Amino acid sequence: MRLNPPAEGFAQSLVRWQLAHGRHDLPWQATRDPYRVWLSEIMLQQTQVVTVRDYFARFLERFPDLSALASSPLDDVLGLWSGLGYYSRARNMHLCAQQVMALHGGMFPNTAAQLQALPGIGPSTAAAIASIGFGERVAILDGNVKRVLTRYLGFEDDLALSVNEKRLWIEATRLLPQDDLANTMPRYTQAVMDLGATVCTARKPACAACPLQGQCRAEALASQEAFPVKTRKLKRTAQTLWLLWAVSDEGAVWLSQRPTPGVWAGLYCLPLFDDRDALQASVPAALQEQLQLQYQPVIKHVLTHKDLYLHPVRVVSPSGVSPGVAGAWVEAGRWPQLGLPAPIRKLLAA
Repeated sequence: MRLNPPAEGFAQSLVRWQLAHGRHDLPWQATRDPYRVWLSEIMLQQTQVVTVRDYFARFLERFPDLSALASSPLDDVLGLWSGLGYYSRARNMHLCAQQVMALHGGMFPNTAAQLQALPGIGPSTAAAIASIGFGERVAILDGNVKRVLTRYLGFEDDLALSVNEKRLWIEATRLLPQDDLANTMPRYTQAVMDLGATVCTARKPACAACPLQGQCRAEALASQEAFPVKTRKLKRTAQTLWLLWAVSDEGAVWLSQRPTPGVWAGLYCLPLFDDRDALQASVPAALQEQLQLQYQPVIKHVLTHKDLYLHPVRVVSPSGVSPGVAGAWVEAGRWPQLGLPAPIRKLLAA
């Protein structure tokens, strides 16, 4: 059996709650600047707020507006993004900035439908930009919001099926504010995100502090953690890679730029090999003797759906001697500014 909690009062309750109890200290709040909203939404995809804070500040300092971002080299963008993960976000962000400059005169489109046509902007991100930046009556549906809505509605259908997610989007739209959208939509959108992040959490939700408690279907059934329903689980995989860590007598490191597509596409990296034999075959005879002595501890790097096991092999190459693979020597003072995968940056820094 499923109740159908009313739309009346839902949005108003959230707006009032957000004013009194929502988050107000995040650097991307208290703004309707579409550039800052967009930047924060891209960074917050699958990344915790505590991590994004510092990156957001550094990006605004280096790229204060869309024009500055669009005109900068991609390597500069990847360099600042390094360590944030999901690097396709940074590449799409750079391309998006260039398209907005070229196709829209440097101004973000003001509807979610138009925003979705830009690189890296999906339906929920487009809705966040349009609702916060322009007051459009359009619903977001990120992970936190799905949890809030499925619990409130008692929405039992499996979100692993796209048809059910579309049905939830219809319900999300039904619950949106109806009046004074220029003011209520930005506040409502922030409210539903805040509620999911701070009260309606995945584990042990603080229902007593929730403004929706009296009408929430999941709370009435004491089944909060049963929502949302999503049966399909992505299978984790593992991959082993060998890294040639070549340094010169002067302390430079040999780096190559990763191809696109592929792991760490577009980033600068130690040369990667699928196995030890392939690495050894690539190294010139002058460095072969070192390969028997320079194995480093294995590094485990966890991606969303894959575990990488990295085997660094360090060799010291005399001045001018190439390690035998594509790439170039990068001085010790320069590589920290490049876009590097997080485990490679950590390895070199150590």
